[in-house]
Amino acid sequence: MERLQAAGGWVPFSTYMDWALHDSSHGAYGAGRLQVGPSGDFATSPSLGPDFAELLLPQLLQWFQQQPGDGPLALIETGPGEGQLALQLSEAIARDAPELRERLELVLVEPNPGMAERQRALLADAPLRCRWQSFAQLQESPLTGVMLAHEVLDALAVERVLWDGQDWRLQGVSLVGDAALELAAGPPLSEALRLELDALIPGPSRPEGWCTEWHVGLTPWLAQAAAALSQGQLLVIDYAHEAWRYYAPQRSNGTLMAYRGQRASDDPLLEPGHWDLTAHLCLESLERAAAASGWSLLGQRRQGEALLALGLAQRLHALQQGSPAELADLLSRREALLRYVDPSALGDFRWIALQRSGAVGAQPLFLQDPPLA
Repeated sequence: MERLQAAGGWVPFSTYMDWALHDSSHGAYGAGRLQVGPSGDFATSPSLGPDFAELLLPQLLQWFQQQPGDGPLALIETGPGEGQLALQLSEAIARDAPELRERLELVLVEPNPGMAERQRALLADAPLRCRWQSFAQLQESPLTGVMLAHEVLDALAVERVLWDGQDWRLQGVSLVGDAALELAAGPPLSEALRLELDALIPGPSRPEGWCTEWHVGLTPWLAQAAAALSQGQLLVIDYAHEAWRYYAPQRSNGTLMAYRGQRASDDPLLEPGHWDLTAHLCLESLERAAAASGWSLLGQRRQGEALLALGLAQRLHALQQGSPAELADLLSRREALLRYVDPSALGDFRWIALQRSGAVGAQPLFLQDPPLA
């Protein structure tokens, strides 16, 4: 409230979203309030068990093997959450690719102190060397390897844009009285943003009040990521839509959602700093931002299809060979594997692979046809 008052009673939505998520004292991530997992605020694929990391591993190993020479390699995870995926991958690499253990380090890019503290506790005994670095620090000595962005870009602050019946305007957050917040229209869009928006929202004007998001943080984030990686791949795993779906007339309130305690809400103003805020990616916006930042697109696929290409069906079949004593664990793993590919949930995530410098190698495994046996 004090910040809004100091700003004149209104701020762009991106400013509010950044405060609500990343403020080091009051933000949901910055202060470490959010808990990731089935018993926390929301579940992610790694929080359901180690199978997700083990299915991802062959893809990472293919990319590590494509790096020239025998110098040091890095697995860089941005926005590592609780650190579960980092731990699971380090354990799988130490077990299944021990020859990489001396060459490979795990680098975590976590801007939020509250989350970094929990990650350090979980990874204290990880089998791979671990260090925490910012993008700015990595840019001083860029690394070679693979970078992961699993459910990261959907939490970048977005602008909300509103069609008022005659013009496009920014939507922001305003102060009502002394203690209430509301979404309120602000100034018209800049000419540059208007041109970008027009390129992705063709056809007739939207109805008055139609609102959506614009991912202003994508290009800066991808530019920082590119400067931190001298050669290698970036795998983005996140909810995403094609522009024709994202900006369809019937999607009149965008994709912005709030999550807390396994509950979802379309009200982003609930208890600021206590709810996760997330917005889907637009594939075309991501691809344009990537190209402008020095990345080459290798391809994209839905998570369900990607995991089937990496052997999920075979892993499901293998569960049938377990002993009766393992029944509870086997059923839990089976449920997790099915959730990974459920087209109404995690299975609709997109895997988007980008290349940084160097010659493009063989087609990524996750883009290939699933194995027959």
